[in-house]
Amino acid sequence: INAEYMGHKISDKVYVGLAGLATDNQTVYERIKFRSSLYKLREERDLSPKALASMISHMLYERRFGPWFTEPIIAGLDESNNPYVCAMDLLGADCIPGNFVVTGTCSESLYGCCESFWRPDLEPDELFETISQALLSALDRDCLAGWGATVVIITKDKSVTREIKCRQD
Repeated sequence: INAEYMGHKISDKVYVGLAGLATDNQTVYERIKFRSSLYKLREERDLSPKALASMISHMLYERRFGPWFTEPIIAGLDESNNPYVCAMDLLGADCIPGNFVVTGTCSESLYGCCESFWRPDLEPDELFETISQALLSALDRDCLAGWGATVVIITKDKSVTREIKCRQD
């Protein structure tokens, strides 16, 4: 989490966040855009979050001997408007827990905060507040993170993006 936004909109209901080396994040994002555009042209529909996760996993695994230093998070709503979250390591091994995923420099702090604050079936405003509190709590404990965060709440009707300000040291 830093001042530069690391989340990217792939479609109306699918986003990907990239944590890691900035140049590798840019390269991976450009390849994701290219492959998702090809998918949309061939299939005449948007990528589902599960299909995007599979595509990114394969793309990262192709580079296993010279990996990109990036850890993607895929979040979105599937065709039935059920939430989908997935995190990956730099080789493309996925983690699909069903409730929440974290990545980045303060991931250890985030796990504890998310486990404390998160509960099933949160409304969008409650979810934003929960995410904000977890991020702020974790960011205060990590000297490498800071400068705020961007939170995207994805609903079946729209996506709402909000900025969170925090310490600036």
